[in-house]
Amino acid sequence: MHTAIGPYYKSTDYISHSNKIKSISSILYKLVRSYTLRKKYRLIQSLIGQTSEIHHLDYGSGTGHFIDYTTKRGWVSKGYEPDQNALEHNNKSIQKLILHNLESIQLNTYDVITLFHVLEHVHDLNSVLALLTKQLKPKGILLLALPNHKSFDAEHYQQHWAGYDVPRHLYHFDRNSVKHLAQEHGLKIDKIEPMVFDSFYVSMLSEKYAGNSMTLVRGLLNGFKSNRKATSNGEYSSLIYILRK
Repeated sequence: MHTAIGPYYKSTDYISHSNKIKSISSILYKLVRSYTLRKKYRLIQSLIGQTSEIHHLDYGSGTGHFIDYTTKRGWVSKGYEPDQNALEHNNKSIQKLILHNLESIQLNTYDVITLFHVLEHVHDLNSVLALLTKQLKPKGILLLALPNHKSFDAEHYQQHWAGYDVPRHLYHFDRNSVKHLAQEHGLKIDKIEPMVFDSFYVSMLSEKYAGNSMTLVRGLLNGFKSNRKATSNGEYSSLIYILRK
């Protein structure tokens, strides 16, 4: 991580890099997390199919909850997290799963590489994607979860939309930009899945950034509106892109 931006990841609003409970939104975030961990696991399991062993890398693993979850279910999971603040919240069992030098990993190592709300933070976008693509097995999957600036909540909150997350988010993606990026690295979009809970959390944060009152109620209402709109146009607040070689 570039040192100039590091302090912005220590914000109390940046829940994914902390295990502390400081607000209603953080409590809701952590309640939903147990459900989303299970859903992510089942999605990937359905994509990979029945194999004797799944080798998995979670790039930008944060506090390590996902690799902890998958390891306990038989995957050979590793994590990579450059932010020291997040690493400090990893327990001892998770710390053993963290890699510190991606360049040393052999090529064609992983069945699946996941980046859950990570790619938008990466400074050297193309070099990181090139490295990760080389580390995928020939039929491997690269899974990208990204905020979608074409969603209703993005249009509604405009400059206050939490999905822009300035200055931590360096890029903003939609279906077309992900398609072009994938093609540049010899990948193709196999499938796109919605992340329906993100609209509620992002809307609550956006209400806070806009300085509004009743952030919980207003955020939940606009999160519901965003998902309802997305049922017809597919533009959910966040999308999971499943890329294959």
